[in-house]
Amino acid sequence: MRNDYISWDQYFMGVACLSALRSKDDSSQVGACIVNKKNRIVGIGYNGLPIGCDDSAFPWTREGAFLDTKYPYVVHAEPNAILNATVPLEGARMYVTLFPCNECAKLIIQAGIRELVYLSDKYAGSDSDVAAKRLLSAAGVTWRKLEGFTLKVDFHE
Repeated sequence: MRNDYISWDQYFMGVACLSALRSKDDSSQVGACIVNKKNRIVGIGYNGLPIGCDDSAFPWTREGAFLDTKYPYVVHAEPNAILNATVPLEGARMYVTLFPCNECAKLIIQAGIRELVYLSDKYAGSDSDVAAKRLLSAAGVTWRKLEGFTLKVDFHE
């Protein structure tokens, strides 16, 4: 029996990372994977435009007038994963490549997700981050950073 197999945390974060690769955003690719208490994947998502919107018809820039940037149009990975869920999410765990913003935190709480596992917290200390953590704490949602995660694939041929 192999002893070097990956953990559940590594497995689900790998799915979140793979989902992030679907994003067409030049500057931020974020992925999310939701699992239930039985370690079954029940939702995945990445940051992108709503279904039916042509990616080439909307801006993807970060700078400029609000309507000329990606911000009013892109759906974050977390709400996409929640909306793509196949079952109710009460008590679920979310793996996300980037710690959620305050808007996503509200949806995570409303969906009933109880734990967040994340890779990056690059906006730590920002107003959105402080608000997100305040909301999550108030709702009893726990979070932890997945340390030492590397995505290595070696298919023995």
